[in-house]
Order: sequence, then C-alpha cells, then structure tokens
Amino acid sequence: MVARAGRATITEGLPRNVVVLSWVSFFQDAASEMLYPVLPLFLTSVLGAPVAVVGLIEGLGEAVASVMKIVSGRLADIRKRRPLVALGYGMSSLAKPLIGLAQIWPFVLVARVIDRTGKGIRTSPRDALIADETPARLRGRAFGFHRAADTAGAVCGPLIGLGLYELLGGQTSDMRPLFFVAFIPAIISVALVVFVREARTQQSGQPLAPSVSFRGEYPRRFWRVLAFLTLFGVVNFSDALLILRAKALGLGFGAIIGAYVLYNLTYAGLSYPAGRLSDRVPRRNIFAAGLAVFAAAYLGLGVVTTSAWVWPLLALYGAFTALTDGVGKAWITDLLPPERHGSGLGLYQGVIGAGSLVAGIWAGLAWHGNGRVPLIISGTVVAALAILLLAGGKRLEQPVQA
Repeated sequence: MVARAGRATITEGLPRNVVVLSWVSFFQDAASEMLYPVLPLFLTSVLGAPVAVVGLIEGLGEAVASVMKIVSGRLADIRKRRPLVALGYGMSSLAKPLIGLAQIWPFVLVARVIDRTGKGIRTSPRDALIADETPARLRGRAFGFHRAADTAGAVCGPLIGLGLYELLGGQTSDMRPLFFVAFIPAIISVALVVFVREARTQQSGQPLAPSVSFRGEYPRRFWRVLAFLTLFGVVNFSDALLILRAKALGLGFGAIIGAYVLYNLTYAGLSYPAGRLSDRVPRRNIFAAGLAVFAAAYLGLGVVTTSAWVWPLLALYGAFTALTDGVGKAWITDLLPPERHGSGLGLYQGVIGAGSLVAGIWAGLAWHGNGRVPLIISGTVVAALAILLLAGGKRLEQPVQA
C-alpha cells in the first residue's frame, strides 16, 4: 500500500488516520472477502437454501447496516469515533466463526445481520475520521487510497480461501473451516484500531452539538444528490447474486473465486487513480462514468450465454466500483458542512444500503434460475441514470439562491 511514484510515495501528504484505517480495512476485508464468494454457495449447496433466500439474507443484512450507518453517523458527530469503529469491527469479526457453525440457513441470517450491524456501526465514524482530517483538495485521493487498500484485502482473501479450500479436499462440504480461519485477519484489524487517533474536532472531549431533526441540517443540494443516488440503490442488488449468475453460466468454484479476484484487482487498481482524478474534474462526472460501466457489465452478464464472458465482465464491473465507491463518499462530503460529516455520510450510505434490500428481494424473486431478467432490468435503468447525471448533474449540485 506504500508503492513509490518517483521519489514520493502514494501515502505522502495523506493524514496518519487515513493510512492506519486503510490497514484496518485491509485485514478486515481480507477476512470478509475470503468468505463472500463462498457464502452463496454454502447457503445453496450445503444448507439447501433457495436463491431467493440468498437475496433476502444479503438484502436484509445491508438494510440493517444501512440503519446502523445512519445511527452511528449521528453518534459520530456528537461522540468520540474510535470506540464506535472498534465496536463495529469487533462485531463483524465475531460473526465469521458463527456462520461456520450454522446447520440451517436462519442461523446464517442471524450471523450475517450481526456482521452487517458491525459494518454499519463502524463505517460512518471511520469515513468521518477520514473526511475531517483530509483537505478538500485531497479528499478524492484519500478515499481512493482507502478503498484501494480495502480492496487489496479483497484480492488476498479469496486467494487464501481458494488455497485452503483446495488443501481441504476441494469439496463443497469442506467449506466450514474457512469461516474459522477468517477470524484471524479479522481480529488483527480490530487490534490495529488502537493506533487510530480521534479527529481534531473530537480531541477536546467536548461533543459537537446535536440537532433534534434532519430538517434544515443539510444543504438542499445534498438532498437532491441523495435522491438521485437512491434511485440507483434500488436496482443495485448484491454481488452475491452475480456469483450465482457466474455459476449458472458454468463456472466451477475455483473459477468463480478467480473471476471474483479479477474483479477486486480491477477495483483495487483503479480506486486510487479514480479518486485522484475526481480531485481535478467534477466528481459527478466520474460517478456517471461508473454508472455507464455498471450498465455495460450488467447488460453483458444478462445476455451472454457462455462462461468465458464472466471474466472480462466482472473485471469491467470492478471498474464501476472503483469509479463510484470512494468517489461517491468524497462527492457527498463536498456537499456537507464539516460538523455534519459523520451524520451526512451515514445518511448517504444508509439510504443507499436500504435500497439494496429492495433490490435484493425483487432480484431474488425475479431470478428464475439463471438471473438474466434482473440483470437486464438493472442494466437498462442504470444506463438511463448515467445519461441523466451526465446531462443534468451540475444542476443537482447548484446551491439554492436566496
């Protein structure tokens, strides 16, 4: 994560918390992504759950995370943030071995909700720490670096998982030990939180003044951008369903892991450049380009009939995530007053995540064995959203004239 660019390093100029939190995310994501491509196969092949249950579990988990992001975002603006970050990472770490103990899919649902609750608790305070200590001119770079580090863990995790899977015999029934091994990097990430410092606005120990309602707290342009992004959220269903699409097209377990690693390599490799670019050109344009890439990937996965296409299309999908994830956080932060970074980021991520519950349910119900229909529907809708954002995105950001 500290690659050299000439005489300088990628981390040069970035606040200490950005670097430390990037390592925290690296280890936690290595643990989570070791299991993420395994989980839908574990549910359907080992526990016998239907595809609709996979969509329900992922959608409900993200909905819970969404609510907690909003709650923790509010807390992040009035309380110390590091304890929230530690609690969130700790809950997610403990959930991993619980899934390995599951004998029926409802137990996985409970463990997954614990995991996503932890994600919701930690995300907004963590991102607020990054936003508060990073100058606006470096904000895209900081969030891009964090996402790149996080996703580097997502490259290492599945490769470790695949190696262990083959070492254990390469049978679907032998997946359970992976959930216990994943606890090791997860707990390392929790330990690293001790090196995080409270942001300057929090170091005095005096909480920022809370507000009694959301009304009037945020600029109207924030609400306009959030409303647009909500439309995207309700058609952006869980990546777990993309894994099932890859399986339906004929990829085996090892090939699915390989394709998923390729997706994360693209995501990790492009996140930092996308973040830096968004510091120089309007972030909305970078985000719109990401939506166009999303549409191409989803439509492609919906219409192809052979497994060979999964590889380039998942790599393309990784470019979408790189162009929108960190860039989206930097974009939203630009629209917020500093004293509302935590709650505003929490509201943004909460609303977007809640949309995934809707997306996960309708996509799971419309899956019909091969998943072509929901992929084509989502791809078409997002293509229209990309055109709208490119054409009229500037008007979304314009402040209201007095």
